[in-house]
Amino acid sequence: MTRTSAVSLIRSRSLSDVAEYAYAATAPAESRLIFLAGSCPLDEHGNTVAVGDFAGQAAKAVENLRTALADAGASIEDVISTRVLVASARQEDLVAAWGVVRDSFGEHDVPSTLMGVTVLGYADQLVEIEAVAAVLDAPTAGAPSA
Repeated sequence: MTRTSAVSLIRSRSLSDVAEYAYAATAPAESRLIFLAGSCPLDEHGNTVAVGDFAGQAAKAVENLRTALADAGASIEDVISTRVLVASARQEDLVAAWGVVRDSFGEHDVPSTLMGVTVLGYADQLVEIEAVAAVLDAPTAGAPSA
């Protein structure tokens, strides 16, 4: 079954083209919104992976985000916005994490916020990714359509 994404990315011609993401996104009123908790760089046992490695932790957080999306009936192409939190005051650390996240989304460059924070919740945690997704669920057989 082919499913079309509910998300429409909006690019602004009035704003700088330096940003590596769309400035806005919309989803139709009938879409189901999925609010994802912050995706952390934890393995299946709850241990922080890639200790000290911003890019490695970003990769694991994206992997866990994809799993949470799949469990909710969505995919990375259904994400409508992200917030990437990086426990560092150094811009190069934020950029290292952001590069992995950006590349993971490919052409689906959703509106995103990249933030340096003081500390995150788990021991040795450097990266966390929050996301919101929107999907259009197929009507149930025999159900009236809107």
